[in-house]
Amino acid sequence: MQILTSLVLAAFAGYIGAWYLGAIEGNFALLLLLATVVTGAYWLAERFYFLPRRRRAAQAVEDATAQRRAELDRMGIQKVDGGDVQEAKGRILMQPWWLDWTAGLFPVIAVVFLLRSFLFEPFKIPSGSMIPTLLVGDLILVNKFTYGIRLPVLNTKITQGKPLARGDVVVFRYPPQPSMDYIKRVVGIPGDEVAYLNKRLIINGQPVPKVAAPEFFDEDAMRYFKQFDEDLNGVRHRILNNDDVPAFVQGASDFPMRKNCSYTIEGVTCKVPEGQYFMMGDNRDNSLDSRYWGFVPDQNIVGRAFFIWMNFSSPLKRIGSFN
Repeated sequence: MQILTSLVLAAFAGYIGAWYLGAIEGNFALLLLLATVVTGAYWLAERFYFLPRRRRAAQAVEDATAQRRAELDRMGIQKVDGGDVQEAKGRILMQPWWLDWTAGLFPVIAVVFLLRSFLFEPFKIPSGSMIPTLLVGDLILVNKFTYGIRLPVLNTKITQGKPLARGDVVVFRYPPQPSMDYIKRVVGIPGDEVAYLNKRLIINGQPVPKVAAPEFFDEDAMRYFKQFDEDLNGVRHRILNNDDVPAFVQGASDFPMRKNCSYTIEGVTCKVPEGQYFMMGDNRDNSLDSRYWGFVPDQNIVGRAFFIWMNFSSPLKRIGSFN
């Protein structure tokens, strides 16, 4: 078992190392599932086989010692230098390293797996596409059950939950590369006609209300950007615009169902297909979103982002829920 366990741990270490070095595309959900299954198997083996066997061995030592002392008592020998029985039992009952590194970790790994798969998952914001709502480095929580509970790895929905709504901030698997997670705001749901023309969002022919707000100072770019308060389906949030960026979409890919979209010098207009969503970043002129790579299928949805729990380089007052 020691050799087998060494090989198993080496396989996990090799996978993580190859992922870290960029040799393979890692899948954390799959890695966590496998770790839960493997450590769970060791935990069951420890509880129902290895631990009872060690207990029997320890009891045998105690019984043998007691029998030896009884025989010596009958012979009139009172003092016996036979060592500490309890210490010997402790050594026998001690969990070997290969169980300590597997069965011993199972409760922690199982709790993390259940929390991450079905309740809440932490994410770190890697880019500025959602500024000013979310800043680079924000550590956020994503609700995994609002839109329905999904099986880990397979991402198959097993409960319905509530449907996505315009204005929700959502984490999803990036359609061109599903191993990557993206975060954007839902601006179009199935059946909507979404237009972004001359830097104005229009849903089903109705311009989305927005009013000018104080300019936003981007500390990374060391410049000010125009900021607006936008009301999308009753969700009030702020967006940024950059006058130096043209309105038309440059470099849109040949994504599935691109025929549902038309591109002009003024921007883009798309009809959202059934089972798909149109996503945009709040930093409208600095966001790689549905305007460029198309619609997000329902099966790619991970969960609803709702809470900032830390950013080590921004004020603590930003901690809390957001729209």
